[in-house]
Amino acid sequence: MLVTEARLADRYYRALLERAPEYAGIFFVGVRTTGVFCIATCRARKPKRENVEFYTDFRSALAAGFRPCKICRPTENAQGAPEPVRQALDWLRRQPEGRLSDAQLRQAGLSPEGVRRWFVRHYGMTFQAFQRMVRINTALQALRHGRSATEAAFDSGYGSLSGFGYACKKATGSAPSEQPQPILMHRFTTPLGPMFVCASERGVCLLEFVDRRMLETELGDLQRLLGARILAGENVHTRQAEQEMDEYFAGVRRQFSVALDTPGSDFERAAWQALLAVPYGQTASYSQQAEVLGRPQAVRAVARATGANRVAVIVPCHRIVGSNGALTGYGGGLARKAWLLAHERAHALVSAASG
Repeated sequence: MLVTEARLADRYYRALLERAPEYAGIFFVGVRTTGVFCIATCRARKPKRENVEFYTDFRSALAAGFRPCKICRPTENAQGAPEPVRQALDWLRRQPEGRLSDAQLRQAGLSPEGVRRWFVRHYGMTFQAFQRMVRINTALQALRHGRSATEAAFDSGYGSLSGFGYACKKATGSAPSEQPQPILMHRFTTPLGPMFVCASERGVCLLEFVDRRMLETELGDLQRLLGARILAGENVHTRQAEQEMDEYFAGVRRQFSVALDTPGSDFERAAWQALLAVPYGQTASYSQQAEVLGRPQAVRAVARATGANRVAVIVPCHRIVGSNGALTGYGGGLARKAWLLAHERAHALVSAASG
């Protein structure tokens, strides 16, 4: 939303001049003379007051026609993990069986309260709860690789087998011996904002921007359809998805190779497969997709199936437009859809010119 209150805009401008870190992510400033938008801590030369406007969220800045600044990378750094959180996460990745207490965080010069607030805001849980999920997943993975329950429990930091069983049942609803393979969920940042990627042992089953309105419903449907609980964690598929998305946004990847695990009806799966056939840098209409599926009268059904896609960008529902070429609904927002299409067209043109 555009900030129209003069006093608030003036305060934000002072924060921009001072590069005040406490305002990172609080506002986004659009610079009319350059066409970019930044966060408070941007190191670029400061614009004049009359040449800027302020927004409360980056989607509004995108919708107003501004593009992300390449210096401060606002959509990544405003929503990305701050340094204390990155340090805590790095420690946890090195020692997933460990327990990083508030006292240990303080000893390392980190604020437990700040780390907790970030996790509650971005994951809906405290850092301690996040640690418990990672530790449970570490133990469950060990079980699936042939370790005994006792070995898996003690190697993952549990003091007893019964303690592991209790923690597992509390977090997932069933005992370790009854556990289906969990769905793992990992958060990462992109130039269009943070995303959640979920993956089973078979492949990626969800990739969405974290502010998608229907995300909670999608996560619930996913657990029901796959008969598994979602736990915080990473596996080979989440890591590959993050790497390939980084390459896509850098303009060096056009096709994705990460495995997918997308439950749905036969018609939905056929519609999603047809989406994968729409070329990079091009668009298709719902009616054209219906023709591809051999169901020319099923335009509305194709639109519903396209909207039910849970794997954004990789399954490119953003390439589907109205019959008149107009942008239509997109779960990540029309501003993101326009950005993705412009990004692909620009890189496709560069490739064609160099070829």
